[in-house]
Amino acid sequence: MISVVLVDDQQLFRSGLAIIVGAQRDMEVVGQAADGTEALEAIAAHKPDVVLMDVQMSPMGGVEATRKIFSDTTGRFEKVPKVIMLTTFDWDHHAATAVRHGASGFLLKDSTPEFVCESIRAVHAGNSVIAPQNLAALLEAEPVPVPDVPALFDELTEREKEVFAAVALGLANQEISAKLFLSESTVKTHIGAILRKLDLRDRVQIVVYSYENGIRR
Repeated sequence: MISVVLVDDQQLFRSGLAIIVGAQRDMEVVGQAADGTEALEAIAAHKPDVVLMDVQMSPMGGVEATRKIFSDTTGRFEKVPKVIMLTTFDWDHHAATAVRHGASGFLLKDSTPEFVCESIRAVHAGNSVIAPQNLAALLEAEPVPVPDVPALFDELTEREKEVFAAVALGLANQEISAKLFLSESTVKTHIGAILRKLDLRDRVQIVVYSYENGIRR
């Protein structure tokens, strides 16, 4: 079962999500919260696999709550969940900021129930719910000073750097396999090594890492 915590300040919307998610055979709603502060408490208490987090709430919004989840050094969270942001706008820079902090992507609040549930499954499996090309466009719209390429990146093998570049461009495993003449299992192995060596959580973080560090190949 995929355990889910729902965070939104609109009770009616949150209740509707709970019905949709709770009706899935492979999911269960283990907690709910109305703002970021409550969300942190619910995550610490219930240790969910996935959190659906509204972007804008008061007094603590979803972006700040996401930052706190992924920057925690106190050991408050025994298990760090995957986070999907919920937003009203298709081109939401607040949601993009949350992705920088560690979220695995974002969903529009008017998404179909089927898409919401498939997105939860996808993120739980280690994928993202925003096309890397769209994320790249959002990141480019908010330029940041580009530092020197981190020393950790040089620890990647040349083949791993090729796979890194392909993932950063938004290519799927099958496309990377065809482009680099590798089996899909080998591509998965390289991606796992990249995530481990660079201390990243998932593919979307490879896109963020690429843009924030000026790595273009």
